[in-house]
Amino acid sequence: MNDFVIFTDSGCDLAAAILSDWGVKEVELTFKFSGEDKEYKNSEISPKEIYDRMRGGDTGKTAAINIETFKDAFRPELAEGRDVLYLAFSSGLSNTYNAGRLAAEELSEEFPDRRVIAVDTLAASAGQGLLVHLAVEMKKDGKTIEEIARFMLENRNNMCHWFTVDDLKYLKRGGRISPTSAFVGGVLNIKPVLHVDDEGHLVNVLKVRGRRAALGELLKKYDELAIEKDGVVYICQADCKDEADELSASLTEKFGARVEIITDIGAVIGLHAGPGTIAVFFMGKNK
Repeated sequence: MNDFVIFTDSGCDLAAAILSDWGVKEVELTFKFSGEDKEYKNSEISPKEIYDRMRGGDTGKTAAINIETFKDAFRPELAEGRDVLYLAFSSGLSNTYNAGRLAAEELSEEFPDRRVIAVDTLAASAGQGLLVHLAVEMKKDGKTIEEIARFMLENRNNMCHWFTVDDLKYLKRGGRISPTSAFVGGVLNIKPVLHVDDEGHLVNVLKVRGRRAALGELLKKYDELAIEKDGVVYICQADCKDEADELSASLTEKFGARVEIITDIGAVIGLHAGPGTIAVFFMGKNK
C-alpha cells in the first residue's frame, strides 16, 4: 500500500497545531486589507486583530491562490515517494479547488507513478475541517487514498453548515444582500440564518428577530438534521467565544452532542461574514 499525505488549505479554519498533530499539511491562503500592499496569512495575524480592525472600519479581501503554490507544496511529498490527497475549500465559494486540481493534473504527468487527488469538499470553515478529520481517522484505520477520496465525494453533502452573522453590513459589502435589506434588517434587528448548499454556495435560509432567536435556530437545525444526536460537532466563532461556549453547552445538554472543537473563523470567511459570526458543523441527513 502506497503511503500518502493529506493536504488541506486554511479555508478549514483549524489551528496549525491541530493539523500538525493530525499529520495534515496545509496550504495557506492569503488576504489583504484595503489600502495596504501587504498580503497576510492566518499565521501572521490573530483573529482578534482582524476583527478589531473590521470593527474600526477596515475592509479586506482574499487573494486568489495560484497553481504554482500548490505544486510547490505537493512536489516534495511526491518526490519522496508519497501520494497526495488534497481536500479543498468549496468551489462554490472560491477558486482554490480549481487551482489545486490543475496542480494535481500537472504533477500527475510529472510523477506518473504517484497518485495526486484533489477533492472538492463543497465545504468551508470547520465543516471542511471536520471532513479532514474524518479522512485522518480513515487513514489511521488503514483506508487507501482512493477509498477516502470516494468517501468524501459520497458524503460531502451530509456535512451541515449552519450559521448566523451579527451585522448585515458585511454581507452587504460582499454582495450577499442588498443595501436596502441591510438597512432594514439593521433597523429591525434582523439576523439571518444561513447554510452552505449542495453546490457549496452560501444561501440565506431564514430571517429572525434578534441574536438569541438566531442562535436558537442553530439548535433547531441540529435537532432536525443530525444523523446522530450524540455525534461530533465543531463550532466556529468570530470573536464571540462566550456565545460559542453557551451554544456548545446547549448542544451537549439538549442532545448529548460531542463538541470536540471550538475554533476561530479565519480571514477567508471572516472578512465576508464579519465579527460576531457563529457556526455549527455536523454530519446530517442532508445539508
